[in-house]
Amino acid sequence: MFFRNLTLFRFSAETAAALDRLDAALDAHRLRSVGPLELATHGFVSPLGAEEGPLSIAIGACTLLTLGREEKLLPAAVIHAELARRVRAAAEQRGQPVGGRERKRLKEAVLEELLPRAFARPSRLSAYLDRKNGWVVLDTSSRKAAEQALTALRQALESFPALPLAPEQTPRLLMTDWLSRGKLPAGLSLGDECELRDPAGAQGAVVRCRRQALESEEVREHLKSGKQATQLGLEFDGRLAFVLGEDLCLRKLRFLDVVQDELDSSARESAAAEVDARFALMTLELERLLDKLAEWFGLPRPGAD
Repeated sequence: MFFRNLTLFRFSAETAAALDRLDAALDAHRLRSVGPLELATHGFVSPLGAEEGPLSIAIGACTLLTLGREEKLLPAAVIHAELARRVRAAAEQRGQPVGGRERKRLKEAVLEELLPRAFARPSRLSAYLDRKNGWVVLDTSSRKAAEQALTALRQALESFPALPLAPEQTPRLLMTDWLSRGKLPAGLSLGDECELRDPAGAQGAVVRCRRQALESEEVREHLKSGKQATQLGLEFDGRLAFVLGEDLCLRKLRFLDVVQDELDSSARESAAAEVDARFALMTLELERLLDKLAEWFGLPRPGAD
């Protein structure tokens, strides 16, 4: 259950204090199966994967939860093809083109017929709330998916004012400085991946390096020509590896062997105990990293709401 991507938001100490009713709020918004004429439903499910399991798991100040979604697989091409067939048939029967109102009615009829026969695709998005430090940590690199999960949490709690990151230090410029000077903060080292962009805008050149020594002369030449780092592969304390984007989203997150060895060193009696152990270890590792991210980029916790 180690997260693979991190999209981050922050919330105040006052908001953290209001999370005492979280369990009851989630229970009132459990995921239900998508109905015959619905396109999608969303709601909370157990992080344990059990249908009737607990909707949250708390270890220390961190609470793990999972948003579930069921979405009907009904490709637009299928709808358009069936709608076109019915429009042609109606036009031939009447001897005149089909108007906009009738076309809309035919489309609704197509959806009513096809939706009950469509397969429902389930998806899950895990997140945790760090009450002590005011972080919302979502296991996704998609801003849209993260916003949808936050919206579901706000609906359940009626209010949850978590804010996007607003760094005081420009990430692109700071990462470019790390890469060009080779002087990184203590505990941080370069990985083997980066994306460099010409700051000229959408038409500027883009260079993507993978499995590349980032201290190489080739990379330095790109930096000398004015390109800036928009994604940068990094390692933290020899325990975590990730690609940091200028949006401060962490992608390709990996817990390195030393962390995995600590997890494997003791046996757990049940699946629930295994989840607890993994969650405790993950949040402990990420707490240190997120503290440093806040320090490097200037990410203060929001004040009173």
